[in-house]
Formats: sequence, structure tokens, C-alpha cells
Amino acid sequence: MSESKKVRFGIIGMGNMGSGHAKNILAGNVPGLTLTAICDSNPVKLKGYDEKVQTFEAADALFDAGVIDAVLIATPHYDHTTLGIQALEKGLHVLVEKPISVHKADCEKLIAAHTNEKQVFAAMFNQRTNPQYQKLRAMIQSGELGDLKRVQWTITDWFRSEHYYQSGGWRATWAGEGGGVLLNQCPHQLDLWQWLFGMPSKVRAFLTLGKYHNIEVEDDVTAYMEYDNGCTGVFITTTGETPGTNRLEVAGDRGKVVIEKGAFTFIRNEVPTAEHSRTVKSGFKRPEVWNVEIPVKGGGEQHIGIMKNFAKAVLEGEPLIARAEEGINSVELANAMILSGCSGETLELPIDPERYRAFLQDKIDNSTFEKKVVEVKASDDDFSQSF
Repeated sequence: MSESKKVRFGIIGMGNMGSGHAKNILAGNVPGLTLTAICDSNPVKLKGYDEKVQTFEAADALFDAGVIDAVLIATPHYDHTTLGIQALEKGLHVLVEKPISVHKADCEKLIAAHTNEKQVFAAMFNQRTNPQYQKLRAMIQSGELGDLKRVQWTITDWFRSEHYYQSGGWRATWAGEGGGVLLNQCPHQLDLWQWLFGMPSKVRAFLTLGKYHNIEVEDDVTAYMEYDNGCTGVFITTTGETPGTNRLEVAGDRGKVVIEKGAFTFIRNEVPTAEHSRTVKSGFKRPEVWNVEIPVKGGGEQHIGIMKNFAKAVLEGEPLIARAEEGINSVELANAMILSGCSGETLELPIDPERYRAFLQDKIDNSTFEKKVVEVKASDDDFSQSF
């Protein structure tokens, strides 16, 4: 890619994620992007960048300066909607951090603002670059696993300390973040869930608000899902366990996939389960299996890969890895789990966006929670773990 073919790129929000993205672009790790401006309402976070890029304390000033072609929104969650709409209305290409909005109604507003198909509108779902999940998706779509029967994802290695939650006034509050582990740590897994398996028809969740931490939102969740084709799923997550587990198990008619600790195992039935059950002349005999270790290495390019793809989409029309419009699905899953867990109901999807918006507003209006905030300086290794 020639030096002349560059997207003038801006970043709004210079917290852990925004500063990490800035470092990667300034280091030349993202061909096609040149960082020309950053923005944060806290001037302290702009220090050290003055000689490298233009700095702004207000998004309006950045949008009106004419120094960027595209912008990454890496602010606290509620601002994703308002700033995303502003940027789209200004004619900018937009890349938004996860989740694209806090609740489904805001997702719909943000997506509705994307009326110009020439504007690239993407989401930072970097886990889609992981070759393990790409391979699993290809296996599902090709029919290699047959009809899916059951999915279970235990993702409990999100441990966060009390110190973490004290590092920002917006963290783990209804007004600042709109939720806990489902809105902060798990949007990537919820996005992968819908990307791999589609959206369920029913959700029943059990959750606890502040089970392990002094917070007002959920930090422990077990959700059960049903699909119209009979497949069921269980999603378990928390920020209160250590060492925790990250294990995805997918059972289909033709076998089972397990992804855990960097390994991708496919236990393949020689005869599909349903066919074997109909034809075998024994009450207990199982089909023979092949134990296949799928040779998938590494975690993909992650954030850098999404930004490279975004630049190529702007400059060359390359298809996006993660269209922002698809981000509504992971938000709806999180909303459904929170509402189900708090109301004790089994919810049918799609959920009523206005019902959830009113539920969330009630949580905000009636909150009596007060939190202590401490000043925390992020280290370089906080980037991949920061949310």
C-alpha cells in the first residue's frame, strides 16, 4: 500500500483502549491509517501526543476541524451512540468499540444514522480474527458438524479486582456503563455466539448484582438459550473467579468441537448420531469416532487486524470483518440476559427495545449506589485486558 494511500484517522477516548490503538497506529502497525488527531475531555490524557498529532478536548471541535476522514470511538459505552451518530452525519467513516451501544433502542438509532453506503461503518469485534472461531464457523456453515444440538460456553477467566472497578467512575454502574460483565467483558463472546450459532428464540438467565464486588451491576451470570431448531445453549460468565475457565463446547449430529487453552479438538462421529440411533442393533453402542486435532495456531491479528480491514474497506472496498450493524445482536443478547435475570422471566427474542430502555432508566433513576474512585495509571499490558 503506497504512502499516499492513507486514511486520516482520529480517536475519541484516550483510555486504555484508545491509547493502545494510538500506539499501534503511530508505530506503523496498521498500513493504510495515519493518526492525525485524538480527542479526550480529560486534557491529562492528551499529554505526550501534542507533537505527533492534533489534540482536541471536544468531539465537536474534532469533527469540524477537517483533519480526519475516519474516527474510532473508544469512549464509555453510552457515548458510542451519540458520537457515532454525529460522526456519521459529518460524513466520516466510523469504527466503534464494543458494544456499539448500551441497549437495543440506542443500537437502532445508531444504525439508522448510517444512510450512506459509501461510509464504512465497522465494529471492533477483534475476536472474529481468531482462526479458531473462523474455522468453527466454516465447519458449522459447511455442515461438517451437522445439525447443532447443544452449545456451552464457560468464560469465567475475566477476573477483576475491587481496584479495577474503582479505576473509573463510569465502571460497573447503570448510569456510566449500563451493565457489568455482559456489557463490558463479554460483548466479544456474545458477538461470537450470534456470529457462530445465530440468535436464539428464548433466553432465561440467572444473575447476581454485585455478588463478588462492591458494584451495582451483574458480575455473575448463567444463561440458558433455546433455538427454534431444538438446539440449546448455556452461557456462563463472571468477573469473580480465578483462575477461571474459557471453554467452548459445541455438540452436533456429526460430533463435538471443544476449544480450550489454545487447542481445537474435533471428536467426529463416523456415523451421525441420529442415523446411528435409528439403525444400531444395541441399546448402548455408540458410533466409532475420530479424534482430530485441528491445526489452528495463534489468536489472529485481533485489534490490528480489524483496523487493517477497516483501512482497506475505506481505500479499496474490502468487505468488513465486522459490520457495525451486526453489533445489535450481541447487545440484544446482553439486554435479554439482564432483563430475564432481574425479572425472573423467560424472554422471547427479539425483545421489546422500549421495555428494556425503560427498565434501564428505572435502574439509573433509582440508584443509590456511591462508589469510590482511585487514580490508576494503565500499564502497556493493560491494553488486551482493559475492558
